[in-house]
Amino acid sequence: MRDMERLSTLRNELLDIFMSMENDEHQQRQKSAAVRHLRARRGIELHGEFKRLEKEISDLDDALQ
Repeated sequence: MRDMERLSTLRNELLDIFMSMENDEHQQRQKSAAVRHLRARRGIELHGEFKRLEKEISDLDDALQ
């Protein structure tokens, strides 16, 4: 009976460790995804800003000629 209790305790500890590792991995994947989305959004914003600046410079150049 004592062995069964020890085995059950060990099994529960192993399951807790495994679940903790899975949770840590999930959180790391979420953080990585958030960083990727932020970089992509910033890239899109920069692209739009460059296009807007190019148009303003072109308009200004046309007005000066």
